[in-house]
Amino acid sequence: MEPSDAAHPGPGRAVWALAPRLLLLPLLPVLLGRGLRLGAAASSSGAAAEDSSAMEELATEKEAEESHRQDSVSLLTFILLLTLTILTIWLFKHRRVRFLHETGLAMIYGLIVGVILRYGTPATSGHDKSLSCTREDRAFSTLLVNVSGKFFEYTLKGEISPGKINNVEQNDMLRKVTFDPEVFFNILLPPIIFHAGYSLKKRHFFRNLGSILAYAFFGTAVSCFIIGNLMYGVVKLMKIVGQLSDKFYYTDCLFFGAIISATDPVTVLAIFNELHADVDLYALLFGESVLNDAVAIVLSSSIVAYQPAGLNTHTFDAAAFFKSVGIFLGIFSGSFTMGAVTGVVTALVTKFTKLHCFPLLETALFFLMSWSTFLLAEACGFTGVVAVLFCGITQAHYTYNNLSVESRSRSKQLFEVLHFLAENFIFSYMGLALFTFQKHVFSPIFIIGAFVSIFLGRAAHIYPLSFFLNLGRRHKIGWNFQHMMMFSGLRGAMAFALAIRDTASYARQMMFTTTLLIVFFTVWVIGGGTTPMLSWLNIRVGVDPDQDPPPNNDSFQVLQGDGLDSVGGSRTKQESAWIFRLWYGFDHNYLKPILTHSGPPLTTTLPAWCGLLARCLTSPQVYDNQEPLREDDSDFILTEGDLTLTYGDSTVTANGSSSSYTASTSLEGGRRTKSSSEEVFEQDLGMGDHKVSSRGTPLVFPLQENA
Repeated sequence: MEPSDAAHPGPGRAVWALAPRLLLLPLLPVLLGRGLRLGAAASSSGAAAEDSSAMEELATEKEAEESHRQDSVSLLTFILLLTLTILTIWLFKHRRVRFLHETGLAMIYGLIVGVILRYGTPATSGHDKSLSCTREDRAFSTLLVNVSGKFFEYTLKGEISPGKINNVEQNDMLRKVTFDPEVFFNILLPPIIFHAGYSLKKRHFFRNLGSILAYAFFGTAVSCFIIGNLMYGVVKLMKIVGQLSDKFYYTDCLFFGAIISATDPVTVLAIFNELHADVDLYALLFGESVLNDAVAIVLSSSIVAYQPAGLNTHTFDAAAFFKSVGIFLGIFSGSFTMGAVTGVVTALVTKFTKLHCFPLLETALFFLMSWSTFLLAEACGFTGVVAVLFCGITQAHYTYNNLSVESRSRSKQLFEVLHFLAENFIFSYMGLALFTFQKHVFSPIFIIGAFVSIFLGRAAHIYPLSFFLNLGRRHKIGWNFQHMMMFSGLRGAMAFALAIRDTASYARQMMFTTTLLIVFFTVWVIGGGTTPMLSWLNIRVGVDPDQDPPPNNDSFQVLQGDGLDSVGGSRTKQESAWIFRLWYGFDHNYLKPILTHSGPPLTTTLPAWCGLLARCLTSPQVYDNQEPLREDDSDFILTEGDLTLTYGDSTVTANGSSSSYTASTSLEGGRRTKSSSEEVFEQDLGMGDHKVSSRGTPLVFPLQENA
């Protein structure tokens, strides 16, 4: 073809170009018929696809509705369990039954419901054929599967041993009542831990602060390593006798030692509170359990973070060890700081705003700020348990003084109710989990070894530490106290929550099963034997919690005239931890006036050049009151000067078994005489609006003869 012809086609070429199209005209009806049939087929296949999609949507809606119904039934089950527990608790209190605590009741009811769900409900057949992915060398948390052009998302639930691949439990109800472990940490644990710090009896806590810190920190570490090493020997024995079917490393044994070292003597403390047992013993047990939980969770996190260099990640490495120690200190100090700062911020907000005019908003803000401390610490990589604990202590010391009367009552009742419900919910779930949890690993050798190791680990730090602490204590920790502390090492909510948080491996599943059985035994057997043990060890009961304990277990100390500095001296001042006595003056003169409406005016404590700042930060209520403001939480330990201000010239005389006495108190030169013990303690202890009621059995004040 020439270029000119191509550029300017003639008539002949145009006709030739149209020839193929003209030849197709006779075939047009045939092609149209076939096209119509193809279009009809395509439209019919499209309609079938639409029908299939509609059926899939309908099935999905039905599945969602069924899932919603099962969720409602599972939550209703726990609500009915709590309701039944509350009614039974009332019956037990009415009949004065003390051999079984409310947490033990909740576990029994959980066991009953677990048996019904496990063996009384039919299993569903939702298990399809298994697909093999032999080319992959690891498990994926999320999978996207292409099925006939449609993509489906699947999430990892956990590993199944080859021997149980054909016996996978497909009961939907059992899966529904198995909660995500994060529910325990983010929803149930915060109110329990916060209530422990918010309701802390600071006076007796700080009197025994040094001993409590020793038991909580050093004692927990000793218990962890003793239990871990003993359990490593048990694991070696299991391997020899052929009872170990998978890997179980030394770090796993240490992790078990950390989580099982978290004591939770809720049963013992409840009986102590009901019988009004010795306040020092109560403070030691309560303080140890509160801080012990915080130490155990940070210690377990540090053990998990232990990663030696090299191929073998389960050998000892000095660098990795010190790194874990640094992680422990960093996490604990960071969590402590975060909790304290949140409490300080809440105190400043409640002081410099008019929220007290709106108690509902004030209580809501207090609740949200307290709960957010836990989540903030977890989000920042710290430990929420430590943060919310010290947030509760800070809120009780500072923010509580700024709240209105209604908000004080509401906040205490709110967290008390949440603590009660959350704790009983966890113990109910423990009973339920014994039958509904589908990955239990029961090993008799491991379980027996765990019980023996826990006993030895508890004894190895209670008795030696008590011996060394008594060298520096004026009020000794007697043998009966030591035996009671040894006996009261129960395991509870914290150990269970730490164990259930990770049950992916064989070792963690065995730990969870063993922890569950240990909690059952300690709550039922040890908790039920608390009252007989108190009687057998001759530990005082029926004691006013605001009354100072005697110098020994046989008599009470008598204060006479100016006897605060006489024989024996002031127990309040001398028994206080020295570090607290150093800190108290700074807190009373500076922190309290800055963060609350109480304390001396900052204009009298700060230097003269800080006068403008002092006037801005000092509450006007301090200037309005003619008398020094009484601190509502003045059950703190007082310094020597504060003792003179609080007590003045006080005289307490015993009157045989009548348990009544008279006291004369001088404050600012004014002298008043009262004959009621409640009024005397309220005035002397500076209880403010708090009323001290006479509880327990009548007290007898035997005179102590001073040589």
